[in-house]
Amino acid sequence: MTEKEMIKISIEEFARIQRYMLAADKESELYKMIKGRYIELKVILTSSGVNISELDVIKE
Repeated sequence: MTEKEMIKISIEEFARIQRYMLAADKESELYKMIKGRYIELKVILTSSGVNISELDVIKE
């Protein structure tokens, strides 16, 4: 997998995870689990040089 492919997949998953977070109750165990992946994806994308400020609707 090329770096571009990895970034594309990560952006798509980041968007998907945020939709799940918006639909879930913030106090639920599910939300906490999803938030862990959200943070991982933020780190991956930021370290890959992607400016996520436009993509990040959750902003946590």
